[in-house]
Amino acid sequence: MSKVALVTGSSRGLGLATAWALGRAGNTVIISGRDGGRIESLAADLREEGLRAESLVLDVESFESARCAAHELANRHDRLDVLVNNAGVLPEATQPAEINFSHPSAAAKTFSVNTLGVLNVVEAMLPLIWRSAGGRIVNVSSTMGSLKDQKDVESQYYSMVVPAYQASKAAVNSITIGLAKMLAGTTVKVTSVCPGHVQTDLAPGNRTQAPLTAEEAAAVVLRAATLPDDAESGTFIDAAGPVRW
Repeated sequence: MSKVALVTGSSRGLGLATAWALGRAGNTVIISGRDGGRIESLAADLREEGLRAESLVLDVESFESARCAAHELANRHDRLDVLVNNAGVLPEATQPAEINFSHPSAAAKTFSVNTLGVLNVVEAMLPLIWRSAGGRIVNVSSTMGSLKDQKDVESQYYSMVVPAYQASKAAVNSITIGLAKMLAGTTVKVTSVCPGHVQTDLAPGNRTQAPLTAEEAAAVVLRAATLPDDAESGTFIDAAGPVRW
């Protein structure tokens, strides 16, 4: 039986690349986003390639939207095997230069999508994940959310100061740890993943300067989404292995 995999924020960039990777791996992939027409068109693209794909309207900033999406998924499949919390924003990349540290509205939007969005979707989808024989939750984070890395002068990200984004991803990592502890003793595995510096609209500056394509970056997300049953839960990884918290 095909596993059911939901990717949030999968109408473009890393999320869409992850949806394609999960579809090619044999999953029934659920492409989600706020624009119903666009996500259905993208799902149709996957189906044209012989993959199993569906669309699902989901606004991660709204718990009511997440709850309605979970109800729809329950009607379709009665379970969820893989949840990839990918939706994210980086408004600080384009915030006004005259701010002192962090623009309040940019920070509010960042936490609303990057952190509260994860909590909204997890809360709504957990009952479906518990029905899976071996659920996997993948939270797309960033090395820039690592407190150790932020203080490391040798880090390639040391000079980058985007406080709301970095704090939102540190919070996502804390959510990963909390979920893993709560789900200890179950078959559900939870993983934080840093996909690397990816050529997407989220990348600050010139996106073409990023070293990784979305397709290349999706490989580590796919790995976390397909962890074996004996894998450790509550880890933080990138393509090279463990990332410091």
